[in-house]
Amino acid sequence: MNRTERPARPSAAARPVRWAAEAVAAVPEGMRPRLDHSAQSLWRVDRLIEDLRREGTPYAAVEGLLRGLGAYAGEVIVRRTGAEWWSSGGDHWVRTPDGRLWEPLDEARRCHAGHGSLRLLCRDAMGRGL
Repeated sequence: MNRTERPARPSAAARPVRWAAEAVAAVPEGMRPRLDHSAQSLWRVDRLIEDLRREGTPYAAVEGLLRGLGAYAGEVIVRRTGAEWWSSGGDHWVRTPDGRLWEPLDEARRCHAGHGSLRLLCRDAMGRGL
């Protein structure tokens, strides 16, 4: 492999990567440049989900967006730690190099219910403060 080639990502990453890209495309235009896969961008994602919850947006109306925002958070972990996406039976997790499994898609659902934080999940998965 030459220096410009990147190793192939596991097939388990295909869907979450697509969902994350779709979610970024769906957020307000002014927010898109700030979703740069940095740990700091997760503050904005948590705030967006909190706004949807406060507005009373039903889960069914934002289910796809929440899945995508969870996938975006998972991609932050993958890109920052060398983690990998894993999947089984339609569920997707991120496995960090220390062997722990994280569920950012489920965490996005918990955020919408008022019981979670993608920023804090990623902070814990990355083992350092955001």
